Amino acid sequence: MLDSVNQTPSDGLERLCKPREHFISAAPLPGIERMEALFFGNMFAPHRHDTYALGITMQGVQTFNYRGSSCASQPGNVIILHPDEVHDGGAGTEDGLRYRMLYLEPSLLRQGLGTDTASLPFVSDPVIADSQLAATLASMLAHLDEDVDPLLIDQFISDIATGLAQHAKNSMKPIGFLALEHMERAKQYLEDNFDRPVQSAELEEVTGLDRYRLIRQFRACFGTTPYRYLMMRRLQKARILISLRQPLVDIAGDTGFADQSHLNRHFKRAFGITPGRWAELTCEKSH
Repeated sequence: MLDSVNQTPSDGLERLCKPREHFISAAPLPGIERMEALFFGNMFAPHRHDTYALGITMQGVQTFNYRGSSCASQPGNVIILHPDEVHDGGAGTEDGLRYRMLYLEPSLLRQGLGTDTASLPFVSDPVIADSQLAATLASMLAHLDEDVDPLLIDQFISDIATGLAQHAKNSMKPIGFLALEHMERAKQYLEDNFDRPVQSAELEEVTGLDRYRLIRQFRACFGTTPYRYLMMRRLQKARILISLRQPLVDIAGDTGFADQSHLNRHFKRAFGITPGRWAELTCEKSH
């Protein structure tokens, strides 16, 4: 399956992007984002996601700093980056880098694991050689311009949860009772109100938990804090509007940021690249 990814440079999408460097985002799926990047040199400043970032290096050498170490991934390797872990990224050679990434919400991974009382799997090595895990990722990354069957999505979540758990079986520890229903309410409230400031008192009312227990429970369930989750929902909406070529000053106001400078600062912190540079490298996928 991985070979099928390597043999299709951009599945007919590369011709849409000028210049040669590009980012391509597939149509979003619930809790899952998929993208391809091709670039030269150092592209991403240090940043972090609130999702698992799972990738396949397709051409070149993918270099990044992660958890205090310098890492490199070559074609065939699988990259596993955990929520809220700072990392950067670049091409390790002058020939450039092409890779595909899938961003998976921790809540989906927990569903795939089928447990509410264990910590999310942590794989200590961010670059691994696992042909089965690579094939699982390739099943979702091989054709970014095609719809994905719902049954394949469910199979992928189950298989990726199993694969990550196998590599992290010594670090999945019991964490006691999780108020999952309460946390889902908090998560939905943040999604519904992403474009305005949300007070801790509001989340306390929604969940019935005090703010400090809520933060601990939210992090255990989703791998990030309520504040970080809210900020990433704003930034993901901003990224969509940028791809539609809307003015940055309008995007900032529409997504809950104080002004364009506020948007720029948080965008680069989250994605390692400025909104303007993102606009240059993305192209809207035609349907």
